[in-house]
Amino acid sequence: MRLSHWGIAAAVVLNALVNDGGSLAHVSIGWGAMALLLMRLIWGVLGPAEARFSAFPPNPLTAVAHLRGMASGERPRNYPSHNPAGALMVYAFWVALTVVIATGLVMTGGATPMQVAADKAAVASGDWEALVKDDGDDDQGEDAAFKEGAEEMHDIAANLLLILPALHIAGVFVEGRLMRRDLLAPMLLGSKTKAKAKRRQ
Repeated sequence: MRLSHWGIAAAVVLNALVNDGGSLAHVSIGWGAMALLLMRLIWGVLGPAEARFSAFPPNPLTAVAHLRGMASGERPRNYPSHNPAGALMVYAFWVALTVVIATGLVMTGGATPMQVAADKAAVASGDWEALVKDDGDDDQGEDAAFKEGAEEMHDIAANLLLILPALHIAGVFVEGRLMRRDLLAPMLLGSKTKAKAKRRQ
């Protein structure tokens, strides 16, 4: 869980900085994020009870009630997994990340980092024929319109991936204050027991 959490966070930040869409770095980071997302989704089925989807089903009504309680200063319950608002945030983030990855694949034609590197090497050597595809004009027009729509969705979802973590960080800070508990340490160090042991050392 920690590997996918921090790995995907790093990928989102890096690709926000490496904003040259289609570059080898951007595509490589995108494929890395896709691998981490797939790993986390598999872990949501096969992992321990706290990591499984059944432990934090998305429930907007419960999430709103949870947020209202926090706004009124009520001390939140201690959930074994994500609280209702956090669960909703997780699913929203996964959906946005899936859209970013899917539209990125459309925009690059599903090219792997190795293919992108090979194409750039071909352009650098002047071998443009390797990149030319013989398609009909109608097909090219439809393909261009489809890719343009994918690019717009990609940009919207990518911006959402920057907004959602900001809300998530604010929620962790507020809830940690209300619960008088360090919510960050377990995500950095592992279990609460391990976190306490490391702090004592």
